[in-house]
Amino acid sequence: FYDIMKKVLVVCLLLLIVSCSKEKELGNMVVQGKIKGLKKGTVYLQKMRDTLVISVDSIRLYGEDTFTLTDNITSSEMYYLTLDGNENNLSFFGEEGTITISDNLDKLGIKPQIEGSKNQKIIDKYKKVAAKFQGKQLDLLAANMQAQKDNDLETSQSLRKQAERQNLKKYIYTINFALNHSESEVAAYITLTELVNANVKYLDSINNSLSDKVKNSFYGKKLGSFINTIKKTENLN
Repeated sequence: FYDIMKKVLVVCLLLLIVSCSKEKELGNMVVQGKIKGLKKGTVYLQKMRDTLVISVDSIRLYGEDTFTLTDNITSSEMYYLTLDGNENNLSFFGEEGTITISDNLDKLGIKPQIEGSKNQKIIDKYKKVAAKFQGKQLDLLAANMQAQKDNDLETSQSLRKQAERQNLKKYIYTINFALNHSESEVAAYITLTELVNANVKYLDSINNSLSDKVKNSFYGKKLGSFINTIKKTENLN
């Protein structure tokens, strides 16, 4: 009886060792990298579905700051790296292949180094210029608040007009950027996130310029559906 029990225990132990040593099955997108300063915690790979953020993979780290996460992806879309107990997150455009990310724990998501995503390079290019518009708008807002505090209505009115012109410039820049990058899913993404209040004729122009690949992508389909909804609403009115 004891010999049988020993054999059973040995078999169970071997199965447990094989199970623990089996490598995680990787999807067609592999996200690997390093978060400096991370001693322990869970790193989550997440994406949006409808209005919910869902986790598609996670890894628990003990004393190491490197990670490997994975997902099966059908078209390029925005993903997020989050840590438990950390309010900040790191966003990046996911796509097939291997994406390498390096960042710091105390400044997560501010200036990460991301390699392996063509769409990420494109959206970084957009964000760089958009940030300048945003900075200018904040400066004008601060100056306007001071003018109102000083009861300088003339200056305040002038600053408001400048802010409106800056907003229009960013609006035009975003439309042109989307039109000039019609082969990238980024075009559909920034249209959905930055131009939701644009006239439907501009949305139509961007949508019609998109390549078939982008039109059939996750964001391309959402953009087409969004435009159809607007048109139906306008027809009802």
